Amino acid sequence: MCGNNARRIWRSAGPGLSQSLQKRISRMSTSAPQMAAAQATGSEQQQQFVGADGSVSLHEAALAYHRARHSDDIGGKIEIHVTKPVGSQDDLSLAYSPGVAVPCLEIERDPALAYEYTAKGNLVAVITNGTAVLGLGNIGALAGKPVMEGKAVLFKRFAGIDAFDIEIDETDPQKLINTIASLHPTFGGMNLEDIKAPECFEIERALRARLSIPVFHDDQHGTAIVVAAGLINALHLQGKSLDAVTLVCNGAGAAANACLELLASLGAKKSHITVCDSKGVIYTGRGAKGDDGEKAAWARDTAARTLADALAGADVFLGLSGPGVVNQDMVRSMAAKPVVFALANPEPEIRPELVIAASRDAITATGRSDYPNQVNNALCFPYLFRAALDVGAPQINEDMKKAAVLALADLAREDAAFSKDKLLPTLLDKRLLQTVSLRVAQAAVDSGSARRPFDAESYKGRLEQLARKLART
Repeated sequence: MCGNNARRIWRSAGPGLSQSLQKRISRMSTSAPQMAAAQATGSEQQQQFVGADGSVSLHEAALAYHRARHSDDIGGKIEIHVTKPVGSQDDLSLAYSPGVAVPCLEIERDPALAYEYTAKGNLVAVITNGTAVLGLGNIGALAGKPVMEGKAVLFKRFAGIDAFDIEIDETDPQKLINTIASLHPTFGGMNLEDIKAPECFEIERALRARLSIPVFHDDQHGTAIVVAAGLINALHLQGKSLDAVTLVCNGAGAAANACLELLASLGAKKSHITVCDSKGVIYTGRGAKGDDGEKAAWARDTAARTLADALAGADVFLGLSGPGVVNQDMVRSMAAKPVVFALANPEPEIRPELVIAASRDAITATGRSDYPNQVNNALCFPYLFRAALDVGAPQINEDMKKAAVLALADLAREDAAFSKDKLLPTLLDKRLLQTVSLRVAQAAVDSGSARRPFDAESYKGRLEQLARKLART
């Protein structure tokens, strides 16, 4: 979803904000510099964020969060810290000239030593060209920078990974590939973000083939991993299995394709999957523009032509499209105990309360934090990269993705709160780092993708130590 409709939804969001966030917004309002310049009182400042009905404006709160709050602050969300002593002349002589020449020559002799003498092994690039940013569409590279900074924050907060945002003003796929590839000496991994389909497929494939460091398009594979974990658990609660259900996916873009590929690798039958796009069902011989490439793999020999046709009798709806495309009659037409993952952001294909009103035994999930079962990529990408960096994997392969899926599903089931409203761990679940990273690292080793020595027990200890460190930040 993009354009003015998305912008209106983002700007108007707010009445559903949590009380804790509303309190934080109130605190932020007292430090906003432009308000201080007007010599407004604390009460007057708060009123600029709180409406007559007591609701909080997400628009104003977000701007206050991102701007510099006082003279010693900076805008944005990230900065760089020095990790070695620099308090003496001797320190400076080692940090730079003449001492720095020694590791330079060592790396020239053996490039693998870059992981020992530089930050490369803990540094990930978060890269976009701004062509498909959140629900805002093609807003350009610069306007996408706050999102990339936010991604860098999540890497650091959840996995201790240093991430640097890179916004590239280039839409030509081959030029973008060449630009990104030229950056590989700097980073231990690359997270591609908010690059529109179908170009994103070509870009990721080319970079994975060309580079010997992990390249991961999170909009595709991060979404797929969390969707798969949530869906496995939803089907478990409904007494159904992935290999037996019929699934309808509305949306045929990057995330949808990756979700379907991963679900198929986990046991879903392609013959049981129907995919719809803006033109309706993708069926054999449809011949619509754009039906080649990634879409062609999902064409089915079926009489269904519309989303409503396809949903009749289906067990699962997976929405990765736009707002309001599913109605209650469509839900009623589904099989008993349906699963409805309506993941369009910020407004889902159908709201959960409407699903439940139409089918009391349904299980729902969305991409929103104000409903149960939020499908959020942050449940996986920090821990995937943590493991890949630590074992020296040249790529994040299918076995590693599957390990992440099963780790997330297992973590949710081990929680006493596991239920129809608690299919997945929460973002702040302290078990995620140790469990997901360990399982992914082991999968890398077992699949022959690890390039560094690995001992599960010692690695578990390292992760526990890192978790304690992150808990103090």
